[in-house]
Parts: sequence; C-alpha cells; structure tokens
Amino acid sequence: MGAELDFLDQVAAVARRHGVDPGDVQEVAGGVANRGFVLGDDLFLRVCRPGFEADLLKETHVVPAARSVGVLTPAIVEYDDSGRLLAAPYALMERVHGTEPTTLPTNLAPQLAHLHQLERTPALPNPDHSRMELAGVGEDGWGDPWGTVEGLAGQGYVDPGTASWLSGWFSRLAERIDGSGPKVLIHGDVAAHNLLAGPDGDLRALIDWGDAAWAPRAMDFAKLPLTQVAVLLPEYLRHSQSPESEEELAAAVLWFHLSWGLAKLPAAPWPGQRHWTAPTTSRLLNILHFFTTAPPAPWSELT
Repeated sequence: MGAELDFLDQVAAVARRHGVDPGDVQEVAGGVANRGFVLGDDLFLRVCRPGFEADLLKETHVVPAARSVGVLTPAIVEYDDSGRLLAAPYALMERVHGTEPTTLPTNLAPQLAHLHQLERTPALPNPDHSRMELAGVGEDGWGDPWGTVEGLAGQGYVDPGTASWLSGWFSRLAERIDGSGPKVLIHGDVAAHNLLAGPDGDLRALIDWGDAAWAPRAMDFAKLPLTQVAVLLPEYLRHSQSPESEEELAAAVLWFHLSWGLAKLPAAPWPGQRHWTAPTTSRLLNILHFFTTAPPAPWSELT
C-alpha cells in the first residue's frame, strides 16, 4: 500500500510540473503495458509497467513519424526515463477526447493507408514484434503455419484429417500471396480498444504504438473481426499505394487470422480481458462465423 501511495504521489508531481492540479488526475482502467492517467482536459500520462520499457521508447520514434504523414494520433509532450519524478519511464501525451467505438470508424481505412506509406529512415529504426501474437512468425513475418498444424495434430488438438485439410488451406492461400513483398510500418494492434471515435463515428485517434513493426501490411488487419476487414479493405486500397489486389490482400489477412488462431489453441485461458482475441478460440470461431454469413468476393473464393 505504501508503494502505491508513493507512486501516486509521483504521478501528482508530474501533473504539477505541467500545471495540472493533482485533484484533476484520474486513473483510467485497463492497459497491459502501461498505467494510464487523465491529467485535466488536455494531457494523458502513460506510465510503463515492468517489462515494457522498450515498447514505450519505441513509441517516441513511431508517433512523430506517423503524425508526419497525417495519421491521427496524440503528440508526445514529454518522455522521461530518468527516474527523477517517476521510478518508471513515462510518456505524457496530448489528450484526445473520444470513446472506444462500437462500430468500425468511418475514416480508419485512409489512416492506415497513410501509415503504410512510411519508409524506413535512420530516425525510424526497425521496431520489434514485442507484444504481438507472433508465435512462430519468424523473420519473414509469415511464419510456418504448416508446422503449427503438425504440432497441434501431434498434441491431439486436431485429428489427422482436419490437419490435412488445414495444411491444404494454407497451401492454397500461399499461392495467392507474394511473401517477398515490401514490409511497411504497421501499428500492430488495430483494435477497438486502441481507437478513439467521436459521437459521429469518425476516428479521432489511433493510440498505443507499442506493437509497431515493419511487417506485411496484411498483419495490420489481423486484430479486427473479419466482418469489419471485408468492409475496410476496398476503401483502404482506394487510398493506398499497395501493389496488392484486394484478393491478394484478403488472402494474406486470412492467413494471419487462421495461423494466429491455430497457434493460440494450446494457450491457457485468459479471462477478464476486454479485447475479443483474448479467448483461445475466438479467432477460429470468428472465421467460422464469417464464412457462414455469405461473405462477398474475393473472400468467398478463399476457402
């Protein structure tokens, strides 16, 4: 209890440093990598939890780059890892007023297209995949789903016939995907809990860049339900410089949903989480639901 009080006193010190009365500081629930605090009307404080220091430092590189191409994300006002005011690294951000959307924000597609046009520069190093669901992904970003299927069959999670069918599905998807294509800068966790929308449904901010990475562009659609991705992709491609067709991109997105869903089958349950991908079977059930709702072309041709 004493350590927590000391910590809150340190948060109050950061608030006073920026002219905010400690009475106007309020903690926001949730956050795997950081604890979050509203500081009055204009500022938001993110304090790094142990083990996520590299992610927060990464954001100091990625956020300015994303903002430079027009991506809606709060500016970083201050980053401090000196330990002078807070024992943990922290980032003070502009506060964007919005709420977690319940439907797909209307302008998310062009925002992702802007982000994916960024090129590597010395000021924008190669972020790692620190918090992404990348079991067995490998350096090329695509991973070895055939190995995943083989392992699941060996452990008794799937029967041999189902394993053969799944391996064949990945082989058919692989024929539609150019795995040697260029990597783009992805946000890495495009999901409702990292989106802020206004009352009109427009996106106001894309937040939390701790999973940013240079990766296949399809990976940035891997944490949205496929029903939303199917709506998003045509508009994304109208704004994008992507060399991929909608069919190629859809196949690549499905590849990640299916391979990540299978990789998570042996994981222990993780109750009490708000993101839809937390339960071990959610991705696979989402795929099942999607393909039983008569999805449009090209999705209907990807089975």
